[in-house]
Amino acid sequence: MCHLPKIESEKILVGLDTSDDAAVYKLDDNTAIIQTLDFFTPVVDDPYMFGQIAAANSLSDVYAMGGKPILALNIVCFPSCLPLDILTEILKGGFEKVKEAGALLVGGHTVDDKEPKYGLSVTGIVSPDRVIANSNAKPGDVLILTKPLGLGIINTAIKADMVSKDTIKRAMDVMACLNNIAAEGMIKVGVNSCTDITGFGFLGHAFEMAKGSEVTLIIDSKSIPIIEEAIDNANMGLIPAGAYRNKGYIGNNVEISKDVPTYMEDILFDPQTSGGLLIAVEEKKADELLKFYKENLKTDFAVVGKVVKREDKFIKVN
Repeated sequence: MCHLPKIESEKILVGLDTSDDAAVYKLDDNTAIIQTLDFFTPVVDDPYMFGQIAAANSLSDVYAMGGKPILALNIVCFPSCLPLDILTEILKGGFEKVKEAGALLVGGHTVDDKEPKYGLSVTGIVSPDRVIANSNAKPGDVLILTKPLGLGIINTAIKADMVSKDTIKRAMDVMACLNNIAAEGMIKVGVNSCTDITGFGFLGHAFEMAKGSEVTLIIDSKSIPIIEEAIDNANMGLIPAGAYRNKGYIGNNVEISKDVPTYMEDILFDPQTSGGLLIAVEEKKADELLKFYKENLKTDFAVVGKVVKREDKFIKVN
């Protein structure tokens, strides 16, 4: 994308400059639209659950920007050799998740491909003066994560048939859970910055927040919520290739203490599917937001760090 001509328009409130979660286009003084898309190959065997997870993942970008999804279009790649019943279940799962989000699924496009892929193009709306970008974290902010990590490692272990049925169910429930309640809380309280944790992993998306905001994030690894069995899987070496790519992407921009266990480092780089929100909120507002989450959020959440003035590294993990 860096090789494309730069788009200059006063209507573009959020574009390519900060590696944000979606584009935001101002229609008028009262309304801006959020536009995003995402799709990927199956992460679970159940086609209905795959549809739910892929849809939740696509909708997440709108929630991360503080918006409300209103319309969605299916993006489908499907092999002609597979039974259409499988595709029907995928689409049912996606439809139900879009419906749960209060949006309308109004069509889409399908192509014949060797491997199934599914996701959504999503349009959301937000007030132009209430857009939450990933590039506005402030020194003194508290960092809150709204879903546990370890999903990529769990998905790798599922393919190797080395994870319990209970953990598979928990991972699927976490991935299929919308970030709508997490977004509702941060909109109610008012936060400075947010990003959702997906393919670049926790540290990859945290890096983008830190770089865009010109701050340093201090991460407390002991506070990170984790799907417990991911620790054993990581210790066994069941690490997805994407984790190593994420580590290479961040490069010298992160400093990890020698006291941080290797499994924890792997989990922090682990690519997530439909992960939670990483939120930077003023310390004085953090208790109110945490209270809201305790009363309403179904997933594990925690304070995982703080924002400080720019230091020699964008991220420091203790």
